[in-house]
Formats: sequence, C-alpha cells, structure tokens
Amino acid sequence: MKIVEWVWLATQVAIGYNLVFPVFLLLIYGIRKSVAGAGKAVNAGNLPDYGIIVTAYEYTAQLPAVVGSLLQLDYDRYHIYVVADKCDITNLHFPTDKVALLRPEQVLGSNTRSHFYAIRRFIRPHTHLTIIDSDNLTDPGYLHALNVYFNQGYEAVQGVREAKNLDSTYACLDAARDIYYHFYDGKVLFGAGSSATLAGSGMAFTTALYEKVLGHLDVTGAGFDKVLQEGIVGRGYRIAFAGKAIVYDEKTTGSEQLVKQRARWINTWFKYFAYGFKIFFKGIIRFSLNQVLFGLVLLRPPLFIFLLLSVFFMLVNLLIMPVLSLVWLIALLIFVLGFYISLKSSPTDPKIYQSLVNIPKFMFYQLTALVNARRANKISVATRQENKNAQG
Repeated sequence: MKIVEWVWLATQVAIGYNLVFPVFLLLIYGIRKSVAGAGKAVNAGNLPDYGIIVTAYEYTAQLPAVVGSLLQLDYDRYHIYVVADKCDITNLHFPTDKVALLRPEQVLGSNTRSHFYAIRRFIRPHTHLTIIDSDNLTDPGYLHALNVYFNQGYEAVQGVREAKNLDSTYACLDAARDIYYHFYDGKVLFGAGSSATLAGSGMAFTTALYEKVLGHLDVTGAGFDKVLQEGIVGRGYRIAFAGKAIVYDEKTTGSEQLVKQRARWINTWFKYFAYGFKIFFKGIIRFSLNQVLFGLVLLRPPLFIFLLLSVFFMLVNLLIMPVLSLVWLIALLIFVLGFYISLKSSPTDPKIYQSLVNIPKFMFYQLTALVNARRANKISVATRQENKNAQG
C-alpha cells in the first residue's frame, strides 16, 4: 500500500511542479538580472550576411505580403529564398534581384528539406540564416535586433512572434498563450541562464551551426524545431532570446483549425518530450544550468494538460487528503499569478484580456485535439491560413 501512496504522491509532484516552476524561473531571472551587467559585444565588426528562408507548402496567397515585408527590412546584407514546395508559382513574380523563387522538382514535404534545398542554392556563402513562415510579416528592425545577440557571441537566436490578427476569440487566446510562452520560455528562461525555446519561425542561426545540427538528419513530420533545439542545447550552446526581433504571426481563427493545429502540437510533444530527460541528465553530469533548466522545460506537458490534471488532483484530494487540496489550490493560484505577470509584462492588447473568459471553451477544443493527437500527422492542415503546419 505504501508503494501505491508513493506513486500517487510522485505523480502529483511531477505534475504540480509545472504550476510553480515559471515563478521559480522568474525568481532566478530577477536575481541574475540584479547582479549581472549588460552583455558586451565581442564581435561587432562585419555585419552578418543573412539568407532569409521562407517555406511555403501548397499555398502561395500570402507570399507577396511576406516578401514585401522582408524587402522593407532596414538592412542591406541579406537575400531572400522562397521555397515553394508543391505550389503553383505561375502567377508568382518578385521583380527584384534580392529574391530567389525556388520550386523543388519533387515534393519535399518537410521544413528541414526545404531549408536545405535553399541552403544548397545560396547565391553566396551567407554567414547566418533566419527562418520565416509563409504567413509572417517582419518588423523593419528584425535583423538588427538579432545582431545584438550574434555580436555577443551567440550562434542561435529566437525572436518574438506577435499576433498579426486578433479578429476572433480563438486568435486572442492563441495570442495569450504565445505571450505566456515568449515571456517564460523566452525572456525569463534565457535570462535565468538557460536557453530560449525555439518557436518554428522568427529564429536565426549561424549557417555553420544549423548545418552541424541538422545537416546529417532527415526530419519529417511536425517538430523540426524540437530536434533542432535539442541538438543545439545538447551540444552546450545557448539559444538567446531577442525580445525586439519581431515577426507577426497568423493566429488560429476557428475551432476546426484549432483542433487540427493542436492535435499536431500535442502529437509532437509526446514524440519529443523524452529529449527533456536526455538534456536534464546531461546537465546534471556537466553541472550545466543551461541544460538542467532547459531539460525541465521540455518535460512540461502542454498547458491545458497539466492544468486539467491539477484540478483533478485537487478535487480527488478533497476526499482523501484535504490538506493536499489546499496545496494544489495555492499552486494553481501561483500559476494564475504567473500567467497574469506574463501578460502585464508584455504589450498585451485589451482584446486578449477580454478573451480570457473563454478559456474553458478553448480547453475543450484542446481536449478534442488530444483525442485526435494519435492520428495528427494524417490530418491535412495545409490551409491558406495555416500552411506552416503542413510541414514538419
């Protein structure tokens, strides 16, 4: 019986720590910020030369806007590579020599294959590359903001994906989720001495590092960014977070789109979460704060899963161990406080605050997505708004 009790308690701890871990990270971040000086540039000489890779799958409707945005960058040393995989490019024209439109002869069906298709066709040896989704728009200062961290010696940098659209409740809630993750998994995690998690786009690397990490792999299905970040942090590098390197990202607008998208994301977490154990224990052996904290973050289930499990444990403990129910309630309140801090510490549109009352409906659709997660990779999500999720 004691074994069952210990397993029950251990399971609760494994879930419950996720509620308070963000605030714990925030404390570490605050301490480090108070004692550390500003980072100093160590390589502020030649400006990086960027290959900007835009991947599209099946749909091209938003590509003119994406490329138009990139051509407004306040920067000179870059070239744009549009990889139009399985696309009709008959009416797609970019009247500038700063854009290379590439249409693979064979369907690639993978983000990384598209990236390396572009890399092998670089018109010159770009020192750096950055990855942009086919529905993103970029802030004019995007590349300069990345350079701040490349000049400090980092070889991988994640920017911020802000909402391009807040035209529905789902888009607002999607944006709220992104704000939470950018704050804790980006700004705070990096500031605490670890690495920002990668978001799939709005990220940049030295070309050498990208090729070193993924050049020998053929990653298919969703989640190439999970493989990429494991390869980077596992090798001892840190991924910097550039809060002013902004790309504007299309947010989920409807329930069907939400379910399909989240089913793939949940499937991806189950597929790759074990990387967290690998990095965590590597960090213990190497005494690496970067790897220990990053490993713990990778082990965290999607928000809605550990929140629902937390409420479940709180209710069950009301019947068998009321004192533990109080602990769960306190932990849930700490999480809510942490979520509020993330919104207040970021430029959050009032529409996002107003949408929070619909969180239960949002979580219901995520539960639906959980049911569909097993067959997620068979669900086509190459919609005009969300073609980025059609690739892995």
